[in-house]
This record gives sequence, C-alpha cells and structure tokens, in this order.
Amino acid sequence: MSIPLELLAPARNLECGIAAIEHGADAVYIGAERFGARAAAGNSVDDIAELCRFAHVYEAKVYVTVNTIIYDDELNGTQELINRLHSAGVDAILVQDMGILSMNLPGIALHASTQTDNRTVEKVAWLASHGFGRVVLARELSLDEIVAIHRAVPGIELEAFVHGALCVSYSGQCYASQYCFGRSANRGECAQFCRLKFNLEDADGRVIERGRHLLSLKDMCRIDNLEQMADAGVTSFKIEGRLKDVTYVKNVTAAYSLRLNEIISRSNGRYRRASLGRCRYSFTPCLEKTFNRGFTDYFINGHRGKMASPDTPKATGEHVGLVKEIRGGSFTVAGTASFANGDGLCFMDDNRNLVGFRVNRVDGNRIFPFKMPSELKRGTELYRNGDRAFEKLLSHKSAERKIPVVMRLEAVAGGFRLEASVSGAAVASVTAEAEIQEAVRPQRENIEKQLAKLGNTPFECTGVELRPSDFNFFIPSSRLADMRRKVTEQLAGELSASHGNNGCTPVSRYCRQVCGMPQDEHAAGSWLLNVSNHLARHLYEDEGMTAVDDAFELRQPDELLLMQCRYCLRYALGHCVKRGGSRPSWHEPLFLCLPDGRRFRLQFDCVKCGMNVYAVK
Repeated sequence: MSIPLELLAPARNLECGIAAIEHGADAVYIGAERFGARAAAGNSVDDIAELCRFAHVYEAKVYVTVNTIIYDDELNGTQELINRLHSAGVDAILVQDMGILSMNLPGIALHASTQTDNRTVEKVAWLASHGFGRVVLARELSLDEIVAIHRAVPGIELEAFVHGALCVSYSGQCYASQYCFGRSANRGECAQFCRLKFNLEDADGRVIERGRHLLSLKDMCRIDNLEQMADAGVTSFKIEGRLKDVTYVKNVTAAYSLRLNEIISRSNGRYRRASLGRCRYSFTPCLEKTFNRGFTDYFINGHRGKMASPDTPKATGEHVGLVKEIRGGSFTVAGTASFANGDGLCFMDDNRNLVGFRVNRVDGNRIFPFKMPSELKRGTELYRNGDRAFEKLLSHKSAERKIPVVMRLEAVAGGFRLEASVSGAAVASVTAEAEIQEAVRPQRENIEKQLAKLGNTPFECTGVELRPSDFNFFIPSSRLADMRRKVTEQLAGELSASHGNNGCTPVSRYCRQVCGMPQDEHAAGSWLLNVSNHLARHLYEDEGMTAVDDAFELRQPDELLLMQCRYCLRYALGHCVKRGGSRPSWHEPLFLCLPDGRRFRLQFDCVKCGMNVYAVK
C-alpha cells in the first residue's frame, strides 16, 4: 500500500489557507482566536470553518494551533474553543499544554506541537501512549535520529519542518523573551531575542566578537532532503510561516509541491500525495525570491556547514551579480538577472552592515537607484530582496488546482443518469426524467463538449463515457448543463462529507498505556515541563512525579536556563576540538553581552553536543 506524503503549509488567514491549497498543499495549519503560538496570527472559527469546507473537497486537511501553555482561568475557554473547532470540521489540533489531555475532548485528532520539545525516542513514545496521533519533531534532529524514532514508535505519524525561519533554541525551551521583555514564547509572544546584536566576551572580559547577531540562524531549506526524510519515516513536511504573506505561501508551497511530485513519480508506487488534485502554475517557483536570510539544511545531515547569519537578521534574498561599474548616479551589474523599476536591492558594506536601496529606473543592466548608496563599490556582491515583477505575478491568480473526474452518461428507464467519479475517492450521480428520443444527427461530440465544461468547479473532466456504446439520443444542451451542475455539486459534497473530523477516539482524561514519564532532558518535577495549570500538574503527579514546579511564566526559577541549543558558538567559530577545530585562546565561560549591559553565560555541553544559555543576575 502506498504511503501518503503530506505537504503542510502555513495559513496566516483564510486567504493564505486557500492559496496554500490551490498551490499544492495537502494540509494547512492555522491559528484560532486564542491559544496559538503566534499571537499575531489569530482567526475566527467561522473563517476556519470556511477553510475546512474549501480544503476538504480536495481531501486536504486543516489543523489548528492550540499550542500555547494555558493558565487556570483559561481552561474553560480552551475547552469551548476546541469544541467549536471540532464542530467547524477541523481535522486536528496542535497541542503543547498537557492539561488539554484531561479535558472532555471531542473526537478530534491530537498532534504534539514542536513546542513539546520532541527530540527523543522516550518523549515520542510517551506522547503516543497519551493519545497523540502525530508528533512534530524538533527541528534539530538528524536523519539517523528520525529513523531511530520511527523504528521505536512506528505507529505514530512524524511531522518535520522543511522550510522557513529557525529558532536557535529547542522549541518550548526558550525563556529569553519572557525573561528580558516579559513576552513569553510559550504564549505566542516571542520578541525574537535570538535576532539581537551581541558582543561575545570571555571570562577575562576580552571581546572576541563585537556587535554581531551571534544567535541569528539562516532560514531552513530542505527541498533537497525530502526523499531522505520520507525514507526515514517522515510523512508530513511542514513549511514554517504563519506570519508570512500570501506571496510567500504561494511560492514556497508550489516549489515543495512540485518536488514532492517528482519524488512520488519515481517511487514505483511506494509514495502518493495525501490529497486530491493537480496544480497548474502561471509562474515558476523560486525559493530565493521570497523572504530568506540565506539557507541551511540545519542538522538533517549532522553538524556541518555554516548555519548562522551573524551579519544581519534581515532578508538578503537572491544573489543577482556583482557591481561592474559605477558612474555618477548609476551602476552596471555583471550577471544574468534582469531588473525592474521598484526592485529592492541590498549588499554588505565594509563593516558588514546590510545596506538596502530601491531601484528607480532600469536600462538593460544599468541600475538607477532612487538614492545612490555611498558605500557601493566596484566588485560588491549584490542581492535582491524585493523582486517587483515576481511579486506582481503572484499578486494575481497564479495557480489552478483541479481534481480529475470521469463522467458517465447512460440511458435508463424514464430518462438519463449522469455519474461523476473521482478514482478511489467518491462517486455521485443524478437522474433526469426525459423522453428518450433517437437523434437525427450524431450527438456524441456535443454531449462530450457539454459534460466537460466544468468551469469554476474544483474538477476537470478526463473522460466521458456514453452507455450503451452506440448511444445516440437527443438531449438538450440545457438539460446536460443542469445535470452536470447538480452532479458536480453533489460530488463536492460527497468528498467534503467523507473527509472531515476523521480524528482519534475522544480522549477523556488520558490513555493509560504503560510508558512512564521520559526522564531524559527533563528532571522530574522540573519547571522545564512548562506546567501552568492544575490539570497538567495533576497529570504528571498521577504518573509519579512529586512537587511539580510552576512554569517559568508563573514563577521565575533560581537557575535561569534561558535556552537549550544544538547550535554551538564554539563550533561556529571553528573551535570545537571534538570536531576538528582549533583549541581556542579564550578563557571560559563565555558571555553574550547586550548593549544595555545585560549578560548571558554560555555553557558548552559536549556530551550532548549542545550549548545552553544562562542569564547572569
């Protein structure tokens, strides 16, 4: 049996969600009014219900993020929201707070958000034993680690990020924003501490790096790793970006959808797409043309390559050539790129600061900026982070998604019967009473033409069958059009009705399979469990934990561990002796220092190959 592969795209709003489906997504994830890990990306339940109706016709799914930690006075509101989402037809909810497991949940599938810090076999097994049908893996995992999880817990679906912005800390384990700005990442209010500019100092106060974005990572791009990830056990490929605009969603979704289709076409039936429909695009997707800080495949193939973007946390975009000649208020570019009025260009100056400017006029490869940057020099590497022509193309309808359908018309007692079928998915039929009259002229060509006119429906006709084979009866075109309209409406309804809420059995309290609380990265009772309500506390206490600590957001712990990272500055600076780097001359511990004087101590955990960031009081 073929394994369904799912491309999961972000939806900031209803418009983005529909665009994602139209451009090839098999599923979308979207935030509701509250309790989503992007507080700025909330949507009404009515809009989510409309998205479900649109998506389910294509057998695509809609997942809703309910993945913040929840306070006691919010539990009733969360329960009510989940019930409303279930009634709206949502296919699953993404969960961080374990208190949700103790609610009286409807029959809706549970996905463990990446905010639950899913990086070990033990943690994934524990989540599976508590009713979760899917786990969103930590972004930092390698292929070998994913394989190990899949082999140990084969019954749970594995979802993994493949594209978009990266947090330097393991998700759910970052408290820097809460500590520094009173804005909790676990409440959807991250202030992007990791994008700030730091000095790096050693124990003697010596400045090793000055004024650099040392924790700011490049964006993830794993489009060349999809097949390896599928073979490792990943079935859902997730694009980050619930704060991104619709052009980002269109471009990135289309690029990954096309690549998945290539993988499936050469898999000899091993893989298939998880939803229905064929997409046609009026543009050629190009990942470099939408927001990016440069790309990294992160740790999917182990600890290798440059993962950070320390010079700037802003988008640099695509490389478009070198500055060849500067003349007065214009310059020429050596390269193959073509430019348009209004393009946004940028470059790094001699101090490694990003300088951006807007194109006013273009004459071939000669660029006339609105204001000529004084720092621009001959030989400067030039990047485009705003492609006006590409953005204009994507601002209009840029894709069409159609489900192949076969139409069958036959004469029956008292009239005609029209059947429309989608292979392996649904069948609909309508019957029209009519007098069966032999036609004077051949009717096949007109009948086929009329039945194939599927217009703005989700369907395209790939074949018309007439029965009996010598079918030559007269049917008015208006009657054919009416039957065609009714049968396609019914078919869309059949597809949608057969798809919604195919979730798990309702989870009342939580499943009592024997698994035990994972004791790997979390000490028993630790505040790192992010317990912020009595339901979550009781769950852990029922599993044998005592004195479960409050979440960081409720009570600041004595030990201020703000981040746990696999990304390591010792390695990034070329001084990881364990991996062939040179022995550093600095004296540890090292400190990250903000301009306002706040300091953060680095601890290098070479046993686990990681780096921890502590606040210095």
